Amino acid sequence: MKDLPKQAVIASMVVSVLVALAAIADLVLGVPFSGSEHTFLMDILFIICAAIAGYLSWDAFKDLS
Repeated sequence: MKDLPKQAVIASMVVSVLVALAAIADLVLGVPFSGSEHTFLMDILFIICAAIAGYLSWDAFKDLS
């Protein structure tokens, strides 16, 4: 149970990277979320939010180590 906080932080880092990769893939390739005229703005917002969540996760991981 001692490693549970580290595992949760690492999981949030992985999820933020996956969200950023999906948004970048949508911007470049038009897959998987294409289909609306507002996807460009949403992709940019997803990338910004994923970067913020990734930074916060990394900072929390440093505090746990």
